Amino acid sequence: MEYRQLGSTGLRVSAFGMGCGNFGGIGSAPEFFGQGEDEDEAFLLLDRAVELGINFFDTADAYGGGRSETTLGKWLATRDAAVRENLLISSKVGNPTGEGPNGFGLSRRHILRQIDSSLGRLGVDHLDMYLVHEVDPSTPLEETIEVLDGLVAAGKVRYIGISNHPAWQVTKALWISDVSGLRRFDWVQDSFNLIDQAEREELLAVCRDQGLGFTPFSPLSGGWLTGKYRFDEDYPDGSRMTLRPEPYLRYWNKRTFGAIDRLRAMAADLGVSTAGLALGWLQRHPDITAPIVGPRRAEHFEPVEEALILNLSAEAWGEIGSFFTEEEN
Repeated sequence: MEYRQLGSTGLRVSAFGMGCGNFGGIGSAPEFFGQGEDEDEAFLLLDRAVELGINFFDTADAYGGGRSETTLGKWLATRDAAVRENLLISSKVGNPTGEGPNGFGLSRRHILRQIDSSLGRLGVDHLDMYLVHEVDPSTPLEETIEVLDGLVAAGKVRYIGISNHPAWQVTKALWISDVSGLRRFDWVQDSFNLIDQAEREELLAVCRDQGLGFTPFSPLSGGWLTGKYRFDEDYPDGSRMTLRPEPYLRYWNKRTFGAIDRLRAMAADLGVSTAGLALGWLQRHPDITAPIVGPRRAEHFEPVEEALILNLSAEAWGEIGSFFTEEEN
């Protein structure tokens, strides 16, 4: 496993992170609470991640209504202390976790309540990495950054990050920190993969200019880059498109499927899976620190293993990226 610096910090993270969003639910959506992987399935996946050398696990207070953090905490409690010592636990705050007008967001009240709840579920005294999960238009960024600065000073958090915010808000947040002498965000987390790469150009430019890390989620675009979907066929049973198709419907066109066909053909030439090539391309992107994968079964780690040993030339890397950005003739 390769390890990389997280932005301008001294923290070293594995070239892939382990996403825990499907433990006891599917992300933050209440309608899926109780679904996803149960404890036994999650434990097997976490053990496999450690075997591969993955050293940072990504969760959130809202995933599965708290079930994800609870599952991760139970797993940590049953493993040797050396395992915990080498791991980086990353969680998030901001998505709804309760009823009422203050049960979500990035206010001082909500963050201070949620950090202690997260630490309790995880069974730890601090978080190595802590992200604001979503934009909260009702709370000034100054208030959010001040409370995060206080959490670092109190020893409850080591590094702070920002997720699902547009480039201009990330820039504004960094400016607030600089002029106020407060902790800066150390890295950014957002969706990024071959299909949606053009949509993140401005955000990546900010990270590059300001020395921020970038840990993209959805590296396979909800399974699209595995090649499992076909333009003229129904969705495979149990796939993401059968559960939550709305974010991906805009990709259901001949242009996207044509690009996937080209990716599939190149993967066959290189002797890897379509998913392995998509992850290999992403891992070698100069602006990417570590993609976050969310395997549902042990065999889903196989494309990660392929990506880690895949040797792409600069020419091949550029060609693959162009599959999804070239305009139709």
